[in-house]
Amino acid sequence: MAELHVNGVRLHVQRLGRAGALPRVVFVHGLVMDNLSSWYFTVANAAAGVADVLLYDLRGHGRSERPATRYRVADHVADLAALLDQTWGDEPVCLVGNSFGALLCLAFCRDHPRRVAGLVLVDGHLGTDGFGEAMSATLSLRGDAAHLKIAESFQSWLGRHSERKRSRLAEDARTLVEDTTLVADLRETPTLTSADLEHVTAPVLALYGERSDLITTSLPVLARLPHGHVVVLPGCTHSILWEATEAVRDHIVRFCRERAP
Repeated sequence: MAELHVNGVRLHVQRLGRAGALPRVVFVHGLVMDNLSSWYFTVANAAAGVADVLLYDLRGHGRSERPATRYRVADHVADLAALLDQTWGDEPVCLVGNSFGALLCLAFCRDHPRRVAGLVLVDGHLGTDGFGEAMSATLSLRGDAAHLKIAESFQSWLGRHSERKRSRLAEDARTLVEDTTLVADLRETPTLTSADLEHVTAPVLALYGERSDLITTSLPVLARLPHGHVVVLPGCTHSILWEATEAVRDHIVRFCRERAP
């Protein structure tokens, strides 16, 4: 298991593809019930055929360290910046984010526009009005209400695993939510503004499910990106990474290939 100590936290990382190849691609997973394996088993290995690929577990997730505090979007962005410093220096990279990971990628691109060669948002949360409050309210649920919400939100992800693995993922999620400041920190998530989006000058590919609960609020935001392109996958929900794996993989690999010199 590869580990890097960055920004005061130990992160689990994996490298795929040929070191030094272009483009450089970083995959960022979603929140709470997710980790780098969701990319590893879907898109990352295919992307490694055309790129130098980096996967990592967000702080508190997967095999990364779980500190008690610092789970704001800004903290995750600082983790990613420090991780890239140790991996490729300040060379530009393509960022690929799923769900909450897409929000992190957007925030990173806003803060470090010259370090981003391209951006892929996979049914991404975009930090629109009320995102942090709604997310923290969901994660604050307890008992049967929490179990029902987890089953609803992560049914496609959990369905890919054995009962034993599902139980472990659920327990990891419980401790992350209950034993850290994650919920309080999410409540402070700032809203992305039009001025923020003006800093996202890199090419952006946004993939959304036709039946995703995020698409209605996301499309007007994406329309304000200077170089954004939206693809809507028919019949899919928020879980397009699992429901349309081949289509998502092909779009991402094509996008990465186009970013190569």
